[in-house]
Amino acid sequence: MALFLLGWIGYVFMLIRSSNAQGPPSPGYYPTAKIGSIGFDQGFRNRWSPQHQSLDQGTLTVWLDRSSGSGFKSLDSYSSGYFGAAIKLQPGYTAGVITSFYLSNNEDHPGDHDEIDIEFLGTTLDKPYVLQTNVYMRGSGDGNNIIGREVRFHLWFDPTKAFHNYAILWNPSEIIFFVDDVPIRRYPRKSDATFPLRPMYVYGSIWDASSWATENGRYKADYNYQPFVGKYNNFKISGCKGAASCRLITASPSGSGGLSSQQYAAMSWAQNRYKFYDYCEDSQRDHRLTPEC
Repeated sequence: MALFLLGWIGYVFMLIRSSNAQGPPSPGYYPTAKIGSIGFDQGFRNRWSPQHQSLDQGTLTVWLDRSSGSGFKSLDSYSSGYFGAAIKLQPGYTAGVITSFYLSNNEDHPGDHDEIDIEFLGTTLDKPYVLQTNVYMRGSGDGNNIIGREVRFHLWFDPTKAFHNYAILWNPSEIIFFVDDVPIRRYPRKSDATFPLRPMYVYGSIWDASSWATENGRYKADYNYQPFVGKYNNFKISGCKGAASCRLITASPSGSGGLSSQQYAAMSWAQNRYKFYDYCEDSQRDHRLTPEC
């Protein structure tokens, strides 16, 4: 009888694990498969610390140690488009470290730039990574005038085990963030004042953000665990270069913009289960500064 009960308990726990590990519902549309990949050298170049980068068979590895992190930048700027990469993160203690893929025009508009971010916030040994999405306009990034629009998620998989696809779709009416083609966040254009409209470059980087990255700076980067490594491949760029107009990239199967009902269902699944912070729901924020909420 005891053996039967132990077996039954084990079976129940297996079912619970299987249920928890169940993937998202199909979004019904897969931009990653629709847009061809480009090599790193075809679309990007080193931005800083080339000695902390290596390229091997299409995979770019960047790392952070006591001396420096590293970053890369697209060859061109874009006024809209679909931008993605497959990324694999480092396991273990990564507190204080940010691995990122984002759009920015900071070099063209220092102190007054726009940005659309996918950032992986490093973590301690007992907690999962945080994926932070963010949008801001006309912010310095290094002062109190920046108004972030952060929405944070955990993921339904371990991002250190394999490469997964992460992407930003940005067009004049909306910004959509994707994880393995599942839309996790849609940021619509409600006014020109709350939406980035100026051309931006595509960037990736790994860097020390100990002052805020992990639980608001509670845990810092520990260089006993160095080097901290991020890996990128399967780069996707399909956009309008510079300020030029071109056929708009959309997220929907019909090509008419917006998301399909199936995509909305997949997004609701991700948000209901894995979203744990939304700036619009934060009672400590001054929402006079974020009228879109």
